[in-house]
Amino acid sequence: ISTLDIAANLFSPLLGNKTKLLPLHFLILYFLSFETHLSIEMKTIYPGQSLSGNQTITSKNGRFELGFFKPGNSTKYYVGIWYKKLPVQTVVWVANRDKPVLDPSTSKLQLSEKGNLVLYNQSEIPVWSTDQSSLNSMNSTVALLKNSGNLVLRNSSNPSVILWQSFDHPTDTWLSGAKLGIDKMTKRRQVYIAWSNSTDPAPGPFSLGLDLNGTSTYHILQNGKRHWTCGVWLERISSFSNDTVDNKYTTMNYVSNEKENFYIYTVTNSSILVRFVMDISGQLQQLIWQDDSQEWKTIWAKPKDQCEIYAFCGLYGACNQFSLPTCRCLPGFEPKIPGEWSTGNYTHGCLRRTPLQCENGEEEGFQVIHNIRIPANEVFLTNNKGLEDCKSACLRDCSCTAYTYDGNCSIWREDLLNIQYLSYGDNLGRDLHLRLPTTELEALRGKTKGRIEWFIISAAAAILILIAILGLLVPTCRRTNFSDIKPTDDVLILFKFSDLKNATKNFSEKLGEGSFGSVFKGILPNSSAIAVKILKCQDQEDKQFRTEVSTIGTIHHVNLVRLLGFCVTGMKRLLVYDYMPNGSLDSHLFYQDSKILDWEKRYHIAVGVARGLAYLHEKCRECIIHCDIKPENILLDADYNPLLSDFGLAKLLGRDISRVLTTMKGTRGYLAPEMISGEPITPKSDVFSYGMLLLEIISGRRNWEIRDDGTENYFPARAANCISNGGDVLSLIDSKLQGNANLKEVIRACKVACWCIQDTEQNRPSMGNVVQILEGVQEISLPPIPWFIQTIANYSRDGISKHSLTNEKNAVVQTV
Repeated sequence: ISTLDIAANLFSPLLGNKTKLLPLHFLILYFLSFETHLSIEMKTIYPGQSLSGNQTITSKNGRFELGFFKPGNSTKYYVGIWYKKLPVQTVVWVANRDKPVLDPSTSKLQLSEKGNLVLYNQSEIPVWSTDQSSLNSMNSTVALLKNSGNLVLRNSSNPSVILWQSFDHPTDTWLSGAKLGIDKMTKRRQVYIAWSNSTDPAPGPFSLGLDLNGTSTYHILQNGKRHWTCGVWLERISSFSNDTVDNKYTTMNYVSNEKENFYIYTVTNSSILVRFVMDISGQLQQLIWQDDSQEWKTIWAKPKDQCEIYAFCGLYGACNQFSLPTCRCLPGFEPKIPGEWSTGNYTHGCLRRTPLQCENGEEEGFQVIHNIRIPANEVFLTNNKGLEDCKSACLRDCSCTAYTYDGNCSIWREDLLNIQYLSYGDNLGRDLHLRLPTTELEALRGKTKGRIEWFIISAAAAILILIAILGLLVPTCRRTNFSDIKPTDDVLILFKFSDLKNATKNFSEKLGEGSFGSVFKGILPNSSAIAVKILKCQDQEDKQFRTEVSTIGTIHHVNLVRLLGFCVTGMKRLLVYDYMPNGSLDSHLFYQDSKILDWEKRYHIAVGVARGLAYLHEKCRECIIHCDIKPENILLDADYNPLLSDFGLAKLLGRDISRVLTTMKGTRGYLAPEMISGEPITPKSDVFSYGMLLLEIISGRRNWEIRDDGTENYFPARAANCISNGGDVLSLIDSKLQGNANLKEVIRACKVACWCIQDTEQNRPSMGNVVQILEGVQEISLPPIPWFIQTIANYSRDGISKHSLTNEKNAVVQTV
């Protein structure tokens, strides 16, 4: 009663004379509710106080909030911390991540009299606690959500004494000011563990932690086993690698002393929201909040490709980095847990639809899966076995699940892991013969049969149409004065050398010279203009040359120059193309007396070239890598539509390609690093060259040029730094345009170019993606500055002489 009298005296100024008339239970409730209201406004929980339902506390700066939440469409509730003001709920810490509650209104998070935070479920059973036995029991402990997003228990009389903090018990999100490390004295570690899936914060299989051996290396683990070694951040920082996270948003520091080793990072601009997340996919991601698009944007990730993650698609799942969804089950298999796959968690893999019945003698066979990275744990048998022997060896072994044969026989006696579909042109691809029951093989063949029937009907219709067209064209062909011109099976014209010599007036009007040969203008008797290319490499066998030319002749696209025919005589090899009246792109970009291409035409040309390359890489029956993208090989028709020339010649010329490309003046500036260093050439090599070409379209000058004062200027370095540092992008465009350009298109084109010229192939987009970005269908993030660009820029800035700088540049490119 004395306590109530005191309360009544305290609140009498507010309640007036009615205070003494209030019932006892009402006065108690009023007192407690008023006290709780004050504590929440002060961002603090005091001993005996609790949170329930939709009650929350926030950090002083209003950035973070603590309370009950349910992820997505889940029916379970958790206590967590999230960003308060974002439209997308982004949880950064979870208390009871593996022990949810069902009803937040009857559950409560309470600060006990002993100073522990305890979560009670609807049955008043404790399901989570800070569980600190060393906490103060004199009612001097308070709970506070700090501006950093760190929930702390501290002594109210001595705020510097932290008794417990959520930063020491992280979930999946690493915030600025928190540690990734290990306490050498207690062996306690800050380990970041991914959610199980997007709606379940329970610990998943992937975790991020510092090396237990005391080094500065950090690892990503899967189920406690290392599946990817990230390396050392500070080593990457010192080598100017674009893999570093020490970017303009964050600064990473490593601390090592007698007590602990840890990484810690700070955000360079406190107004920007940046976080690291150990994602459910197995990737460590750095994300930044973008106010304009109202979404989180990934600006750094390791591993770069999800397909690099060990067992990312689980047993019998195959990974494809260039498709959505990223994982799919092998033929004859289906997801083990379909609901998990719909959330992006593929780790449980796939199961056979029909089990193997080897012991019962049921006939089984193999389904061939083409061009994949073969799974691990192969068993090498012998190189003396033939294909049929290898197949029989697998069938006789009931534990054999698959085999490959490429002159050597290898079989798998374990479940298949780490299968990856590779892009065309990847020399690492193999054919895997997957063991399946006969019923599954028949079902697959039924689907294939249906496709074949559809293909036959379509092909027959196409042949009929082609015959009708040829019926109209053949009479015209016969009226030409050319002697012995015979159409080949692919409707290309086989020209005689003497006819082409006459048409070109003995090859007198030279249009240009490229890496593959010289081009001359000619006029056919029907007054049609042609361009005749005399190839430099002349050691192909006649049959091989005709076969390759026939392949090129069947490729048709609005942005590819049409091949009309060819000529084979002795050691001479000539190709005949349509003539393009506006010549090559270089004549419109680099010469003072040329007609100025406005920005609209330039952007139209950039998109058209990208479409042509995407067609060669992704739409042809066999992927065609151009290998020599540069302005000289971009031709313009009467309406300034771009047409890519010389496509397919790299394949045609075979092993001579490297010698041809590297000996031609000017070509080296467009070659990807892997082409110079002798590594396998892939479609991403063309992407690099396209990036260099796009920069020249933007600037209207060669990427490498000598100024009037004798110093050298490397435009890609200027463009990359301007984009990265938010400079004046319009200053990058051709001065002849006088600033007349679409700013959004210029920014988009510059970003695309800088992504295309990244050091490693994995960081470059595909040409299909480039087309979508330039057309505005797909968004593009801020590109990092390539390492070789940084290095060359440093040489230029230091004022090194032209001769030494050129040598250094070549050395850098060779090193890359």
